[in-house]
Amino acid sequence: MEKIKHSNMSVNGINMHVAEIGDGPAVLFLHGFPELWYTWRHQMLYLSARGYRAIAPDLRGYGDTDAPPSPADYTAFHLVGDLVALLDALGLEQVFLVAHDWGAIVAWWFCLFRPERIKGLVNMSVQFHPRHPEIKPIEMYKNLLGDDFYMCRFQKAGEAEKAFESVEASQVIKSLFSFRGGKPIIVPREIGLEALFQAPAESPPWLTEEDLDYFAGKFKKTGYTGGLNYYRAMDLTWELAAPWVGAQVKVPVKFIIGEQDITYYVPGIKEYIHDGGFKKDVPNLEQVVVMEGVAHFINQEKPEEVSQHIYEFITNF
Repeated sequence: MEKIKHSNMSVNGINMHVAEIGDGPAVLFLHGFPELWYTWRHQMLYLSARGYRAIAPDLRGYGDTDAPPSPADYTAFHLVGDLVALLDALGLEQVFLVAHDWGAIVAWWFCLFRPERIKGLVNMSVQFHPRHPEIKPIEMYKNLLGDDFYMCRFQKAGEAEKAFESVEASQVIKSLFSFRGGKPIIVPREIGLEALFQAPAESPPWLTEEDLDYFAGKFKKTGYTGGLNYYRAMDLTWELAAPWVGAQVKVPVKFIIGEQDITYYVPGIKEYIHDGGFKKDVPNLEQVVVMEGVAHFINQEKPEEVSQHIYEFITNF
Protein backbone atom coordinates (compact mmCIF):
# COMPACT_ATOMS: atom_id res chain seq x y z
CA MET A 1 0.00 0.00 0.00
CA GLU A 2 2.89 2.36 0.73
CA LYS A 3 3.88 2.16 -2.96
CA ILE A 4 0.60 3.74 -4.07
CA LYS A 5 1.22 7.32 -5.18
CA HIS A 6 -1.22 10.10 -4.36
CA SER A 7 -1.70 13.36 -6.21
CA ASN A 8 -4.20 16.16 -6.59
CA MET A 9 -5.14 17.19 -10.12
CA SER A 10 -7.18 20.07 -11.49
CA VAL A 11 -9.91 18.58 -13.70
CA ASN A 12 -13.15 20.04 -15.03
CA GLY A 13 -13.13 22.92 -12.54
CA ILE A 14 -12.48 20.84 -9.41
CA ASN A 15 -9.46 19.43 -7.60
CA MET A 16 -9.45 15.63 -7.72
CA HIS A 17 -7.47 13.29 -5.50
CA VAL A 18 -6.00 10.39 -7.49
CA ALA A 19 -4.30 7.21 -6.24
CA GLU A 20 -2.06 5.38 -8.68
CA ILE A 21 0.35 2.46 -8.87
CA GLY A 22 2.12 0.52 -11.62
CA ASP A 23 3.10 0.89 -15.25
CA GLY A 24 1.55 -0.45 -18.43
CA PRO A 25 -1.96 -0.35 -19.91
CA ALA A 26 -4.14 1.89 -17.75
CA VAL A 27 -7.10 0.67 -15.69
CA LEU A 28 -9.39 3.35 -14.25
CA PHE A 29 -11.37 2.34 -11.15
CA LEU A 30 -14.62 4.07 -10.10
CA HIS A 31 -15.95 3.59 -6.57
CA GLY A 32 -19.48 3.76 -5.19
CA PHE A 33 -21.33 4.95 -2.07
CA PRO A 34 -20.23 5.19 0.70
CA GLU A 35 -16.77 4.43 -0.58
CA LEU A 36 -13.52 6.02 -1.73
CA TRP A 37 -10.59 5.22 -4.01
CA TYR A 38 -9.58 2.88 -1.16
CA THR A 39 -12.30 0.38 -2.06
CA TRP A 40 -10.02 -0.73 -4.93
CA ARG A 41 -6.86 -1.25 -2.81
CA HIS A 42 -6.76 -5.01 -3.44
CA GLN A 43 -7.37 -4.80 -7.20
CA MET A 44 -4.82 -2.00 -7.61
CA LEU A 45 -2.08 -4.08 -6.03
CA TYR A 46 -3.10 -7.22 -7.94
CA LEU A 47 -3.13 -5.57 -11.38
CA SER A 48 -0.07 -3.40 -10.87
CA ALA A 49 1.88 -6.56 -9.99
CA ARG A 50 0.83 -7.97 -13.39
CA GLY A 51 1.93 -5.13 -15.60
CA TYR A 52 -0.96 -2.67 -15.43
CA ARG A 53 -1.24 0.95 -14.35
CA ALA A 54 -4.02 1.18 -11.76
CA ILE A 55 -5.66 4.59 -11.30
CA ALA A 56 -8.37 5.21 -8.68
CA PRO A 57 -9.72 8.70 -7.98
CA ASP A 58 -11.91 9.87 -5.17
CA LEU A 59 -14.91 10.83 -7.29
CA ARG A 60 -16.48 14.27 -7.10
CA GLY A 61 -17.96 14.77 -3.64
CA TYR A 62 -15.81 12.16 -1.89
CA GLY A 63 -12.69 12.00 0.25
CA ASP A 64 -9.95 14.42 -0.76
CA THR A 65 -11.69 15.52 -3.98
CA ASP A 66 -13.74 18.72 -4.05
CA ALA A 67 -17.43 18.47 -3.15
CA PRO A 68 -19.55 21.22 -4.74
CA PRO A 69 -22.58 21.84 -2.49
CA SER A 70 -25.36 21.82 -5.09
CA PRO A 71 -26.96 18.57 -6.32
CA ALA A 72 -27.10 20.20 -9.76
CA ASP A 73 -23.31 19.75 -9.95
CA TYR A 74 -23.54 15.95 -9.78
CA THR A 75 -25.21 14.97 -13.04
CA ALA A 76 -23.73 12.20 -15.18
CA PHE A 77 -22.40 14.95 -17.43
CA HIS A 78 -20.36 16.48 -14.58
CA LEU A 79 -19.11 13.10 -13.39
CA VAL A 80 -18.10 11.82 -16.82
CA GLY A 81 -16.65 15.24 -17.60
CA ASP A 82 -14.38 14.91 -14.58
CA LEU A 83 -13.10 11.56 -15.82
CA VAL A 84 -12.53 12.64 -19.43
CA ALA A 85 -10.57 15.61 -18.09
CA LEU A 86 -8.62 13.27 -15.82
CA LEU A 87 -7.65 11.04 -18.74
CA ASP A 88 -6.60 14.11 -20.72
CA ALA A 89 -4.51 15.38 -17.80
CA LEU A 90 -2.83 11.97 -17.54
CA GLY A 91 -2.22 11.84 -21.29
CA LEU A 92 -4.33 8.71 -21.74
CA GLU A 93 -6.30 8.18 -24.94
CA GLN A 94 -7.95 4.95 -23.76
CA VAL A 95 -8.33 2.96 -20.55
CA PHE A 96 -9.92 -0.17 -19.24
CA LEU A 97 -12.77 0.83 -16.95
CA VAL A 98 -13.64 -1.04 -13.74
CA ALA A 99 -16.51 0.18 -11.60
CA HIS A 100 -18.91 -0.64 -8.77
CA ASP A 101 -22.20 0.71 -7.38
CA TRP A 102 -22.51 4.43 -8.22
CA GLY A 103 -19.23 4.13 -10.06
CA ALA A 104 -20.95 1.51 -12.24
CA ILE A 105 -23.71 3.97 -13.12
CA VAL A 106 -21.11 6.59 -14.03
CA ALA A 107 -19.29 3.95 -16.09
CA TRP A 108 -22.41 3.16 -18.15
CA TRP A 109 -22.83 6.85 -18.93
CA PHE A 110 -19.11 7.17 -19.74
CA CYS A 111 -19.47 4.36 -22.28
CA LEU A 112 -22.54 6.03 -23.81
CA PHE A 113 -21.00 9.50 -24.00
CA ARG A 114 -17.39 8.71 -24.95
CA PRO A 115 -17.03 5.05 -25.99
CA GLU A 116 -13.83 5.73 -27.93
CA ARG A 117 -12.02 6.33 -24.62
CA ILE A 118 -12.87 2.87 -23.20
CA LYS A 119 -11.16 -0.39 -24.30
CA GLY A 120 -13.42 -2.56 -22.18
CA LEU A 121 -15.57 -2.36 -19.05
CA VAL A 122 -15.83 -4.62 -16.02
CA ASN A 123 -18.90 -3.40 -14.15
CA MET A 124 -20.18 -4.61 -10.81
CA SER A 125 -23.46 -4.69 -8.90
CA VAL A 126 -25.50 -2.20 -10.95
CA GLN A 127 -26.62 -3.28 -14.40
CA PHE A 128 -27.30 -0.85 -17.22
CA HIS A 129 -30.45 1.27 -16.78
CA PRO A 130 -31.73 2.41 -20.17
CA ARG A 131 -33.34 5.84 -19.98
CA HIS A 132 -37.11 5.57 -19.78
CA PRO A 133 -38.59 8.02 -22.32
CA GLU A 134 -41.38 9.22 -20.03
CA ILE A 135 -40.76 8.43 -16.34
CA LYS A 136 -38.05 10.06 -14.23
CA PRO A 137 -35.97 7.68 -12.11
CA ILE A 138 -37.26 8.76 -8.70
CA GLU A 139 -40.87 8.59 -9.85
CA MET A 140 -40.16 5.12 -11.22
CA TYR A 141 -38.76 3.96 -7.87
CA LYS A 142 -41.71 5.46 -6.00
CA ASN A 143 -44.10 3.59 -8.29
CA LEU A 144 -42.13 0.35 -7.92
CA LEU A 145 -41.11 0.39 -4.25
CA GLY A 146 -42.95 3.28 -2.58
CA ASP A 147 -41.95 6.59 -1.01
CA ASP A 148 -39.95 4.84 1.72
CA PHE A 149 -37.40 3.29 -0.65
CA TYR A 150 -34.04 4.65 0.44
CA MET A 151 -33.31 6.51 -2.82
CA CYS A 152 -36.60 8.37 -2.43
CA ARG A 153 -35.82 9.17 1.20
CA PHE A 154 -32.42 10.58 0.21
CA GLN A 155 -33.98 13.28 -2.00
CA LYS A 156 -34.68 15.89 0.65
CA ALA A 157 -31.55 17.92 1.38
CA GLY A 158 -30.50 17.71 5.02
CA GLU A 159 -32.76 14.86 6.11
CA ALA A 160 -30.40 12.03 5.22
CA GLU A 161 -27.35 14.02 6.37
CA LYS A 162 -28.93 14.47 9.81
CA ALA A 163 -29.45 10.72 10.12
CA PHE A 164 -25.98 9.82 8.87
CA GLU A 165 -24.24 12.35 11.08
CA SER A 166 -26.20 11.34 14.19
CA VAL A 167 -24.25 8.07 14.19
CA GLU A 168 -20.53 7.47 14.61
CA ALA A 169 -18.94 7.23 11.15
CA SER A 170 -17.46 3.81 11.87
CA GLN A 171 -20.93 2.48 12.69
CA VAL A 172 -22.32 3.93 9.44
CA ILE A 173 -19.64 2.14 7.44
CA LYS A 174 -19.99 -1.15 9.34
CA SER A 175 -23.76 -1.14 8.91
CA LEU A 176 -23.90 -0.27 5.22
CA PHE A 177 -21.05 -2.60 4.31
CA SER A 178 -22.91 -5.46 6.04
CA PHE A 179 -26.16 -5.32 4.03
CA ARG A 180 -26.98 -8.64 2.41
CA GLY A 181 -29.69 -9.46 -0.16
CA GLY A 182 -33.23 -10.61 -0.03
CA LYS A 183 -35.11 -7.38 -0.51
CA PRO A 184 -34.57 -3.70 -1.38
CA ILE A 185 -33.81 -1.20 1.38
CA ILE A 186 -37.08 0.36 2.54
CA VAL A 187 -37.15 2.52 5.69
CA PRO A 188 -40.61 3.61 6.92
CA ARG A 189 -40.65 7.31 7.74
CA GLU A 190 -41.99 6.76 11.24
CA ILE A 191 -38.77 5.01 12.31
CA GLY A 192 -36.30 7.33 10.54
CA LEU A 193 -33.22 6.70 8.44
CA GLU A 194 -31.16 6.11 11.56
CA ALA A 195 -32.54 2.56 11.43
CA LEU A 196 -30.06 1.87 8.62
CA PHE A 197 -27.21 2.00 11.11
CA GLN A 198 -28.49 0.02 14.11
CA ALA A 199 -26.68 -3.20 13.23
CA PRO A 200 -24.31 -4.95 13.28
CA ALA A 201 -22.01 -4.37 16.22
CA GLU A 202 -19.08 -6.02 14.41
CA SER A 203 -17.43 -5.19 11.09
CA PRO A 204 -17.84 -7.66 8.23
CA PRO A 205 -14.92 -10.13 8.33
CA TRP A 206 -13.30 -8.73 5.19
CA LEU A 207 -13.00 -5.22 6.67
CA THR A 208 -9.99 -4.72 8.95
CA GLU A 209 -9.82 -2.12 11.69
CA GLU A 210 -7.32 -0.23 9.54
CA ASP A 211 -9.75 -0.25 6.61
CA LEU A 212 -12.62 0.90 8.83
CA ASP A 213 -10.52 3.72 10.28
CA TYR A 214 -9.64 4.94 6.80
CA PHE A 215 -13.22 5.06 5.54
CA ALA A 216 -14.64 6.45 8.79
CA GLY A 217 -11.93 9.08 9.11
CA LYS A 218 -12.60 10.48 5.66
CA PHE A 219 -16.40 10.57 6.05
CA LYS A 220 -16.09 12.08 9.51
CA LYS A 221 -14.12 14.89 7.90
CA THR A 222 -16.24 15.43 4.76
CA GLY A 223 -19.74 14.36 5.76
CA TYR A 224 -22.03 12.59 3.30
CA THR A 225 -23.62 15.36 1.23
CA GLY A 226 -21.35 14.79 -1.77
CA GLY A 227 -22.35 11.14 -2.07
CA LEU A 228 -26.02 11.85 -1.37
CA ASN A 229 -26.06 14.47 -4.12
CA TYR A 230 -25.57 11.70 -6.69
CA TYR A 231 -29.06 10.45 -5.80
CA ARG A 232 -30.47 13.98 -5.87
CA ALA A 233 -29.14 14.61 -9.38
CA MET A 234 -30.70 11.48 -10.90
CA ASP A 235 -33.78 13.24 -12.25
CA LEU A 236 -31.71 16.12 -13.64
CA THR A 237 -29.48 13.65 -15.48
CA TRP A 238 -32.66 12.08 -16.88
CA GLU A 239 -33.82 15.47 -18.17
CA LEU A 240 -30.50 16.27 -19.83
CA ALA A 241 -29.95 12.81 -21.29
CA ALA A 242 -32.99 12.77 -23.61
CA PRO A 243 -30.78 12.53 -26.73
CA TRP A 244 -29.54 9.13 -25.50
CA VAL A 245 -32.96 7.42 -25.35
CA GLY A 246 -32.54 4.01 -26.97
CA ALA A 247 -28.75 4.30 -27.19
CA GLN A 248 -26.79 1.10 -26.69
CA VAL A 249 -23.56 0.57 -24.77
CA LYS A 250 -21.22 -0.61 -27.53
CA VAL A 251 -17.98 -1.32 -25.63
CA PRO A 252 -17.04 -4.89 -24.57
CA VAL A 253 -18.45 -5.59 -21.09
CA LYS A 254 -18.12 -8.14 -18.31
CA PHE A 255 -20.70 -7.81 -15.55
CA ILE A 256 -20.28 -9.22 -12.04
CA ILE A 257 -22.88 -9.29 -9.27
CA GLY A 258 -23.13 -11.02 -5.92
CA GLU A 259 -25.94 -13.51 -5.45
CA GLN A 260 -26.75 -11.79 -2.12
CA ASP A 261 -26.45 -8.25 -3.50
CA ILE A 262 -29.44 -6.11 -2.51
CA THR A 263 -29.54 -4.61 -6.02
CA TYR A 264 -30.14 -8.10 -7.43
CA TYR A 265 -33.50 -8.22 -5.62
CA VAL A 266 -35.07 -5.06 -7.01
CA PRO A 267 -38.19 -6.26 -8.86
CA GLY A 268 -37.43 -7.05 -12.50
CA ILE A 269 -33.64 -6.90 -12.25
CA LYS A 270 -32.89 -10.63 -12.39
CA GLU A 271 -35.17 -10.97 -15.40
CA TYR A 272 -33.52 -8.02 -17.15
CA ILE A 273 -30.03 -9.42 -16.54
CA HIS A 274 -30.73 -13.01 -17.55
CA ASP A 275 -33.65 -12.96 -20.00
CA GLY A 276 -32.22 -10.92 -22.86
CA GLY A 277 -32.96 -7.29 -21.99
CA PHE A 278 -29.43 -6.59 -20.76
CA LYS A 279 -27.83 -8.14 -23.83
CA LYS A 280 -30.14 -6.14 -26.10
CA ASP A 281 -29.07 -2.84 -24.54
CA VAL A 282 -25.41 -3.88 -24.19
CA PRO A 283 -24.80 -5.96 -27.35
CA ASN A 284 -21.11 -6.54 -26.51
CA LEU A 285 -21.94 -7.97 -23.10
CA GLU A 286 -19.52 -10.88 -23.14
CA GLN A 287 -20.09 -12.43 -19.73
CA VAL A 288 -22.37 -12.18 -16.69
CA VAL A 289 -20.95 -13.62 -13.47
CA VAL A 290 -23.16 -14.20 -10.43
CA MET A 291 -20.90 -14.92 -7.45
CA GLU A 292 -22.60 -17.20 -4.95
CA GLY A 293 -22.72 -16.17 -1.30
CA VAL A 294 -21.39 -12.68 -2.04
CA ALA A 295 -23.20 -9.44 -1.22
CA HIS A 296 -23.01 -5.87 -2.54
CA PHE A 297 -19.46 -4.78 -1.71
CA ILE A 298 -18.16 -7.53 -3.90
CA ASN A 299 -14.70 -6.17 -4.72
CA GLN A 300 -13.85 -5.93 -1.01
CA GLU A 301 -15.63 -9.08 0.19
CA LYS A 302 -13.98 -11.34 -2.41
CA PRO A 303 -10.96 -9.34 -3.55
CA GLU A 304 -8.90 -12.19 -4.99
CA GLU A 305 -11.73 -13.63 -7.10
CA VAL A 306 -12.82 -10.21 -8.35
CA SER A 307 -9.24 -9.28 -9.21
CA GLN A 308 -8.91 -12.50 -11.19
CA HIS A 309 -12.15 -11.81 -13.05
CA ILE A 310 -10.90 -8.35 -14.03
CA TYR A 311 -7.51 -9.67 -15.10
CA GLU A 312 -8.98 -12.49 -17.17
CA PHE A 313 -11.19 -10.04 -19.04
CA ILE A 314 -8.70 -7.26 -19.80
CA THR A 315 -5.97 -9.67 -20.93
CA ASN A 316 -8.21 -10.46 -23.92
CA PHE A 317 -7.41 -7.08 -25.46
